[in-house]
Amino acid sequence: MNTEGIEAETPDSTAVRVALWRAMHVDVDLPPHVLEDKIGLRLVAPDEGWRQRPDMDPNATRSFRAAIVARARFVEDLVTEQAAHGVGQYVILGAGLDTFAQRRPDIAARLRVFEIDQPNTQAWKRRRLLELGHTIPDWLRLVPVDFEAGQSWWQQLVAAGFDPNRPAVVVSTGVTMYLTKEATAATLRQIAELATGSTLAMTFLLPAELVDETDRPGLRASEEGARTSGTPFISFYTPKEMLTLASKTGLKEVRHVPGTSLAEYYFTNRPDGLRPSSGEDFLLATT
Repeated sequence: MNTEGIEAETPDSTAVRVALWRAMHVDVDLPPHVLEDKIGLRLVAPDEGWRQRPDMDPNATRSFRAAIVARARFVEDLVTEQAAHGVGQYVILGAGLDTFAQRRPDIAARLRVFEIDQPNTQAWKRRRLLELGHTIPDWLRLVPVDFEAGQSWWQQLVAAGFDPNRPAVVVSTGVTMYLTKEATAATLRQIAELATGSTLAMTFLLPAELVDETDRPGLRASEEGARTSGTPFISFYTPKEMLTLASKTGLKEVRHVPGTSLAEYYFTNRPDGLRPSSGEDFLLATT
């Protein structure tokens, strides 16, 4: 059997880490759980000792794990709200091992969901979903885009069946730090051309001086880990800078949602005092 193609299909290490943190929230943190997601754990199927990895230490990663589930829940609530208002398309830029389609088919099946990511991650995810018995229904489109080869995510999206004349929700979490500011501006300009009534939710990393002092060591550790893995953080934004950039690209009703505000949305009065770390905020905008 030729295993060359299978070996080439590997998920991004960051996507794996995020999936495992979402699963750890259910296993390690007390209820009520902000997000219940163990499908990513089954997709990854890590080695038995995965909990002993330094980046999986339950205590050391506590606040960062909370931030990951908070942003996922925020996005899920946004998509659910927009679907209720009749929006029928959902685009995930840098989808990684997102499991919304598998966890919430009650919402997802009312949409056409487009997951965009690198070809290796997409091929691996498609294979693992099928191996685990998950179907890939017509309303779920896995869209591989070879960014390194200069492929246009927009062209690939339209080729996959996206209708630019109908409103959509476009989400990008945990991506902008890896892109140049010029590349992010180009993405925002493209999204600004979507049909009226479309919504964008995009996260961005704050400069270290705007991050809570207690969270700065974790940010430095994340930066070092990203650099070591060959995907360094290259872009940070102040909220004002991101809002200005979004406005200049033609987006409307641009709004800053501090990551710390998600603590008030989802973590109030918890018995374990779990709170998300600071450092990653949301840009919300409409067309």
